[in-house]
Amino acid sequence: VPMVAPGNVQVHVINSTLAKVHWDPVPLKSVRGHLQGYKVYYWKVQSLSRRSRRHVEKKILTFRGNKTFGMLPGLEPYSTYKLNVRVANGKGEGPASPDKVFRTPEGVPSSPSFLKITNPTLDSLTLEWGSPTHPNGVLTSYILKFQPINNTHELGPLVEIRIPANESSLILKNLNYSTRYKFYFNAQTSVGSGNQITEEAVTIMDE
Repeated sequence: VPMVAPGNVQVHVINSTLAKVHWDPVPLKSVRGHLQGYKVYYWKVQSLSRRSRRHVEKKILTFRGNKTFGMLPGLEPYSTYKLNVRVANGKGEGPASPDKVFRTPEGVPSSPSFLKITNPTLDSLTLEWGSPTHPNGVLTSYILKFQPINNTHELGPLVEIRIPANESSLILKNLNYSTRYKFYFNAQTSVGSGNQITEEAVTIMDE
């Protein structure tokens, strides 16, 4: 098997899900056989938005021939990763380069995990929601938009409310009685807004 690990491994983080890896080629003599390519082993050490330690799954990307760089797609935002590089011949792999640590920046969050509308009264509705399964960063706020829908399915004026990220329920007051409302709800990080979920609910007609 090859004798030497690739040297001078560098990681350039391009965005929250993509990084580029560079390395110096090993001397051809040290390959001791036919150079098949370089293998990048990489794995997620932890998510910076959640303290969950799950089973670490190492991923391997192979770059054929004498390439000295490669792209790592599909990374998770706002996470710490480690990687190393090895050279391969027909017999197997050489030693790993020293582990390199890198971090991906924040991304936009996934949609809130649920939105439930309860306790209708003449002029109020109670909203409850769950935080995104993948925050992909530090949540800064939730954005709630809602509008009435009349009997001919026309949409009325849109109202927008920004809600602090640590809240999980809200009582909407001063609504019209016996009116159907449509709600649009999403979470935000400093990078931007995630996907919204929608829901409809009706205030009651009379007590």
